[in-house]
Amino acid sequence: MDVLLSAADLAAGIERLAAAVRREIGRRPLTVVGVLTGGLVLVADLIRRLEGPVQISMVWASSYRGTATAPGALELRLDLLPDLTGQEVLLVDDIFDTGRTLEALVRELRRRGAASVRSLVLLRKAGRAEVAMQPDFVGFDIPDAFVVGYGLDFDGAWRHLPYLAALDSADIAAARAGQRSHDAEPAPQADPASLSRA
Repeated sequence: MDVLLSAADLAAGIERLAAAVRREIGRRPLTVVGVLTGGLVLVADLIRRLEGPVQISMVWASSYRGTATAPGALELRLDLLPDLTGQEVLLVDDIFDTGRTLEALVRELRRRGAASVRSLVLLRKAGRAEVAMQPDFVGFDIPDAFVVGYGLDFDGAWRHLPYLAALDSADIAAARAGQRSHDAEPAPQADPASLSRA
């Protein structure tokens, strides 16, 4: 497991994202719609850096289930959404991979009457997009690797890590074989300061 972004890197990235949102939205009322479960940590950190009235809601979306490392059929659950008619909406997700999740959610939020829908992602994975759209706000561009930490998981594990790490094939094989402990936090194998970042 190699560290891609340290806790300090992530904090600086969230501040950059919040500043970009503040420049565009200012103090106008904003409805933040976070995508469960991977976006939970991001939403919590982001909203504390915004200004003006902020309403929060969550949706559930998943195309990765269990020990899958490639996306499957997309499932959406939107029953927690408030009335979005006339609202300025910021859709917040952890990662832009194929883009199918973000595209489907933006389309659905617009269909529900939002006046505007902007999208924000912490991570954009290189070379994976299957859609024409791009997020309005991006924290970091990362290589095409399966990443965990800061809300992202593999089969429910490693969401709690304060940094972002890439799983290698040995990590994935061990997890699939049930050889890792859910209680054990893996040690980073790379100095985050030595890695290039976007």
